[in-house]
Amino acid sequence: MDQSVAIQETLAEGEYCIIAVQGVLCEGDSRQSRLLGLVRYRLEHGGQEHALFLYTHRRMAITGDDVSLDQIVPISRDFTLEEVSPDGELYILGSDVTVQLDTAELNLIFHLPFGSHTRMFLQEVARACPGFDPATPEPEFQWLSRYRCTQQEPPLTCWNSASGIRIGGGSSLVPTVPHGVRRNSQLCKLEYSARVQFLLPLALRATHFESYLGGSHFDDLRPHGKGLLVDQSSRAQDKPENLLTRQTKSKSEITDMVRSSTITVSDKAHILTMQKFGLRDTIVKSRLVQKEEDYTYIQNFRFFVGTYNVNGQSPKECLQPWLSHGIQAPDVYCVGFQELDLSKEAFFFHDTPKEEEWFKAVSESLHPDAKYAKVKLIRLVGIMLLLYVKEEYAAHISEVGAETVGTGIMGRMGNKGGVAIRFQFHNTSICVVNSHLAAHTEEYERRNQDYKDICSRMQFSQVDPSLPPLTIGKHDVILWLGDLNYRIEELDVEKVKKLIEEKDFQTLYAHDQLKTQVATKAVFEGFTEGELTFQPTYKYDTGSDEWDTSEKCRAPAWCDRILWKGKNITQLSYQSHMALKTSDHKPVSSVFDIGVRVVKEELYRKTLEEIVRSLDKMENANIPSVSLSKREFCFQNVKYMQLRVESFTIHNGQVPCQFEFINKPDEVSYCKQWLSANPSKGFLLPDAAMDIELELFVNKTTATKLNSGEDKIEDILVLHLDRGKDYFLSVSGNYLPSCFGTPIHTLCYMRDPISDLSLETVRELTLMPLLIEDDGSHLENPLKIPKELWIMVDYLYQNAVQQEDLFQQPGLRLEFEHIRDCLDTGMIDTLSNRPTSNHSVAEALLLFLESLPEPVICYSAYHNCLECSGNYTASKQVISTLPTFHRNVFQYLMAFLQELLKNSAQNHLDENILASIFGSLLLRKPAGHQKLEMVEKKKAQEFIHQFLCNSP
Repeated sequence: MDQSVAIQETLAEGEYCIIAVQGVLCEGDSRQSRLLGLVRYRLEHGGQEHALFLYTHRRMAITGDDVSLDQIVPISRDFTLEEVSPDGELYILGSDVTVQLDTAELNLIFHLPFGSHTRMFLQEVARACPGFDPATPEPEFQWLSRYRCTQQEPPLTCWNSASGIRIGGGSSLVPTVPHGVRRNSQLCKLEYSARVQFLLPLALRATHFESYLGGSHFDDLRPHGKGLLVDQSSRAQDKPENLLTRQTKSKSEITDMVRSSTITVSDKAHILTMQKFGLRDTIVKSRLVQKEEDYTYIQNFRFFVGTYNVNGQSPKECLQPWLSHGIQAPDVYCVGFQELDLSKEAFFFHDTPKEEEWFKAVSESLHPDAKYAKVKLIRLVGIMLLLYVKEEYAAHISEVGAETVGTGIMGRMGNKGGVAIRFQFHNTSICVVNSHLAAHTEEYERRNQDYKDICSRMQFSQVDPSLPPLTIGKHDVILWLGDLNYRIEELDVEKVKKLIEEKDFQTLYAHDQLKTQVATKAVFEGFTEGELTFQPTYKYDTGSDEWDTSEKCRAPAWCDRILWKGKNITQLSYQSHMALKTSDHKPVSSVFDIGVRVVKEELYRKTLEEIVRSLDKMENANIPSVSLSKREFCFQNVKYMQLRVESFTIHNGQVPCQFEFINKPDEVSYCKQWLSANPSKGFLLPDAAMDIELELFVNKTTATKLNSGEDKIEDILVLHLDRGKDYFLSVSGNYLPSCFGTPIHTLCYMRDPISDLSLETVRELTLMPLLIEDDGSHLENPLKIPKELWIMVDYLYQNAVQQEDLFQQPGLRLEFEHIRDCLDTGMIDTLSNRPTSNHSVAEALLLFLESLPEPVICYSAYHNCLECSGNYTASKQVISTLPTFHRNVFQYLMAFLQELLKNSAQNHLDENILASIFGSLLLRKPAGHQKLEMVEKKKAQEFIHQFLCNSP
């Protein structure tokens, strides 16, 4: 997910976040998550300056509300960002990257995720570094003065451009280098040479081919180090025999070298900052994929896959019975956890000490007959996935990527969802997914939706930035594990237990929801699961093998599952592990032999030579030309948050081509915000074809202007061919106005449903200015609060005040669409008559509040609310100054939330949970203003909290 969008919301006018990457700040033994954003500011005289903005953040940063500015580091002439290697750490192609940030006063260490996105980030930072031309003025960074805290420091009159700004005043953060980390630590020459010899063929296959051919087919590019692409100017500096000399250079000499060649001083950094792939390389790689069977053979490797829902517990027992007893040492470990931490802090603020506890427990319980290296760890709240590989195979792991998808409430909370790690093992692409789907027996449709959301939203950036992101399904092997939460239905608890006692798992499995859903092709189409020969893994009394004896007495179920998809996969075992009693779940494991494609170097060289020779013959062919199956697209009756898709096919001619949708003059994107093309760029071999989907989706960002008529469903897309011509695609349609995205005061003046009003009436009311009091100029008396808000709140008051996990568990998408249509058409009866989940109505209420262009507490009152947080009398005074309709809505919502709290014994809600959920919806930072620190965000929550705890 592009987290630069969240940072952009925090920036002032004239500031632009080029790219952002999530990393870990290392201070001694401390590890703290940080979001790093590269921010550009255009100066009045036409130049530009850059700075690194460091943010603390909650969960995945989706909006500006999720981040708080912690520190700013101006990118001055003495700024460097270089990779370092901890002493004694095994090098793994694809492991996390450690970088060191240095200025005259700062020394920071970060762990960044390996992958193309980090590569692009480091490349953009390198480009942002000012040159050393004496004629170029020293950057002044006056634009950053607004971020300096004036209360604790004197006014900014003269900049020391090397200093980092620590938000909130005080001195800049200057940590010491963590123990075991050397500046510019390098492999010795012998280790380097051996590693290059070992990795060279694989690296060449991944990136460049000329060294095999001995020719000059690539005039502007040369192999470097591991065969990666760099500028020609760096070739002499970066030959293997020169690396030892490098270690003796001064820091300034190294910095000059890095900047002149646009690469950093280590092998991993070469990969992370290599230049964009050329068209010829792309063609060769595509042909190699087509002919893969001509130069590879299948070799089996042993994979261990394990999943464990730990119910928020810390490790209390050795994990060896699960991870290593009774098996031979696996070559690869894929270990997943769910419910790592159930605390509110983990849910809302993402960080948890349990991550380190369980990582350590796993690492200490791996098979004792082998040495393993951690390749990757990825976590989303309580969902964590670990990937290890035997040391001797580490060099064959490449192109490691990791992503997360939250499917919790409003599609963003990470209490449910999935994490995934993808990588290349020899010549086989593998994706491992760990998911925790929606709970409760009756929620199988929600589980199906979670699965589909993970599949559609999980995307990995490719090493070649010209290629579209990879989805889960675009891998040779997929291993899917986790607490899928599918239950056993149509049998009562006692019948289930009796079948288990008789070990009649076949009869029991006939009633398994996952089996049923797979059979109807609702989920996991094309996947395979081994026979279930073990008893259900849920639900047990913690610390025992006894079934659930709590008041709820949950029926046993096979919640914890492992499935796979791909060729050359043999399952050797599939079992649960009853010996572990920490949780109310039992861990599950499966061992596989997976056939991986390994390259025969001689055959590879021969195939490559044939491809390049054939490519030479067509090098001077005609310019690229394609035909499009369709050029005009009409989207009729578009609705709020309803995905609409139109597709067309690109048919290529006789010349390989790269295509991309490009920006029109003076526009910042190739299309309007409500539209996207998937893929937006790609590559086609001769006579090949590709389907492109145009996806239209109206959300809170775009709905208001479509309601008001300031924007329309109209756009022109420009499809550009590299070395070829442009093609123009026309998009048209109409949007059905919705109460979602409509201002509060506008809705109060709409006594009729919005769908019954003319477009001109909707436009006039939407553009009507917000007044503190109704001036009586309108013919109809306004409603006190929007009727749509009353419908949802009244439904919840009548049906859901005792609903467990209200506002914490997501609803169903189809039900949201039904609720939206009921609100927009005024068909209130259909909302009550048709079965609708309480969770769906609750989520619709949150989405409604989030979509308001002016929040319930107006932007103008935001700072006053923070200042009087903790002073209930002053807070009430601020609310009294709100426009009448906004004040009415606030008071109505507080009264409803207080009713929910009266039933906290049943719904398990408390003031802190509701303040956290509603604080960011009712009290929002004005757009375009700098975000405040986390402590001030907590003040916003405290402001709401005091209204929940006090009577009106």
